[in-house]
Amino acid sequence: MITPLSQTRIYIDADACPVKDEIYRVAGRHRVPVSVVAGNFIRIPQDPLIERIAAGSGMDAADDWIAERATKGDIVVTSDIPLASRCVKAGAIVIAPTGKPFTEESIGMTLAVRNLMTDLRSSGEVTGGPSSFSPRHRSAFLSALDQAIRRIQRTQAT
Repeated sequence: MITPLSQTRIYIDADACPVKDEIYRVAGRHRVPVSVVAGNFIRIPQDPLIERIAAGSGMDAADDWIAERATKGDIVVTSDIPLASRCVKAGAIVIAPTGKPFTEESIGMTLAVRNLMTDLRSSGEVTGGPSSFSPRHRSAFLSALDQAIRRIQRTQAT
């Protein structure tokens, strides 16, 4: 039997997260509690390890809720770059649903590119959007999440 990771939690920025079911499966296998955070009601499986948080409909309410709680030893799943930046600075492991990790080394440039693209779009420039979510992204995410949990397990074992 796998013992639960002490004090580790997975936070899902859930409103537009395409990998919630995968997170539930991996978290269940490793006995890691999950907080599914959304602006309003979102359906979740009935499982004592999974909690639903309706953070409210205010601008960035779900992001603020997660950022106030995520800390070293936690995992945050989000594609929101400003939220990822806040959580990386708090010491959490942050993974995009595509499997891309946000790290202290990469978050500054990622945030700068995001801000540049936002400025270009606001000035009328057509920049395109993110690539569509694919099975390859799902596979990369599953691998990244499993690796993150195993890394935390090794750290806590020492």
